[in-house]
Amino acid sequence: MEIFMYILLIFLVVCAIAVSFTKNLLNTVLVFMSYSLVMSVIWILLESPDLAITEAAVGAGVTSILFFITLKKIEAIGKGHKDESTEE
Repeated sequence: MEIFMYILLIFLVVCAIAVSFTKNLLNTVLVFMSYSLVMSVIWILLESPDLAITEAAVGAGVTSILFFITLKKIEAIGKGHKDESTEE
């Protein structure tokens, strides 16, 4: 079980670094969402289910939905597909 915890912690650090260096906003939101899900699993392993539920609901759920809505409103989602079709 301790090895699994170390793997999750390494994945958490990788996600944090990946969010900083990712240039595509949609990929950044997806990595942030996976960061929150891994963090909720870590809270479960630390026997803190109330924090795990909160992290999953707020971090991966509500915040990600708000980010997706914001990206849609600023037309960052779907914009790449329009550019690709105009290049042909």
